[in-house]
Amino acid sequence: MSRASLEKKPREVAGMFDGVAPRYDLTNDVLSLGQDRIWRVATRKAVGARPGDRVLDLAAGTGTSSEEYADRGIDVVPCDFSTGMMAVGKRRRPDLPFVAGDATALPFADESFDAVTISFGLRNVVDTDRALREMLRVTRPGGRLVICEFSRPTFAPFRAVYHGYLTQALPRVASLVSSNTDAYTYLAESIVSWPDQVVLGGIMRRAGWHDVAYRNLSGGIVALHRATRPA
Repeated sequence: MSRASLEKKPREVAGMFDGVAPRYDLTNDVLSLGQDRIWRVATRKAVGARPGDRVLDLAAGTGTSSEEYADRGIDVVPCDFSTGMMAVGKRRRPDLPFVAGDATALPFADESFDAVTISFGLRNVVDTDRALREMLRVTRPGGRLVICEFSRPTFAPFRAVYHGYLTQALPRVASLVSSNTDAYTYLAESIVSWPDQVVLGGIMRRAGWHDVAYRNLSGGIVALHRATRPA
């Protein structure tokens, strides 16, 4: 399936995530076999934020990742375009300053953050290049970007098994714990069509990011891409 065939208007994608919000975190745990928790820890360590740093957590959803920063004394701003997801998060953590925002037109001033991070959300942005440029704009010179995203498994035999899981098993499993199976069919298709580790690194460089590097997690099912804004 081509990338173009998966493109949705922001309002459509937001509505899709609104629909799965109440059981989103539980579904992620089930579908990833608990690996999502490991990926969150790895992402937080890659961001390397310290108390007093200001971090933009894009595609924050219900704020599961944001609260881990806040609990460590870090000034984190969770941002998402799904108001339904944020409403669920706000009920759980009313202290978090959730902000509704589109990654291609962020509602923040230039050079507002020491670090920007986005986990499993860049695939859902229609204009990846524009989003990466917006992230660059709101990051201070010398600041960093960390992207945690599904990627391409490095071991070919496992890659074939994983592809089968995504396209056949994942939607069926999702139907047992989520009321919106279509959302997880879209998820599987978007993962299959997403650029691999090297290609995404090139897209980041084209957007103006420097020192781009990546590290595979779970055999390349997920990759952590890191970069800095030129000083």
